[in-house]
Amino acid sequence: MSYFRVNENCNGCLACVENCPASALDYTDQDGKRTLKHNMTQCARCGQCWRVCPQQAIEFQHLMKGQWDDVVTMDLILCEVCGEPLYSPNFQQKVESKLDSANQTLCPKHQQRQTASLWPSWAPGKPKPKLEEK
Repeated sequence: MSYFRVNENCNGCLACVENCPASALDYTDQDGKRTLKHNMTQCARCGQCWRVCPQQAIEFQHLMKGQWDDVVTMDLILCEVCGEPLYSPNFQQKVESKLDSANQTLCPKHQQRQTASLWPSWAPGKPKPKLEEK
């Protein structure tokens, strides 16, 4: 999806291309057609193209929306207890290869509960058992 858009008023005069301080606009003339090009990585979003367009053809608002583009979609590993999304299978594989072991897939809340259940019965808040003297 292009963030730089023009409406039907564009007549190809190239005022925007000639006045872009970031050189984010260009054009090609080929096979009897003119194509206006925009490079978002160079665009400074300064609005100069919009200000100089004599046809009021540039729809600058699309450059200011800051829309999100999907980049990649991957599967997720979920917490075994509550189903909260944790991480991707590739991430899990990388971690397990570094640890040379497989761990339970638990969210932080359920990891904490599991760890707490492993504490001895005399954990804080409970009386310590008396040790027998020899």
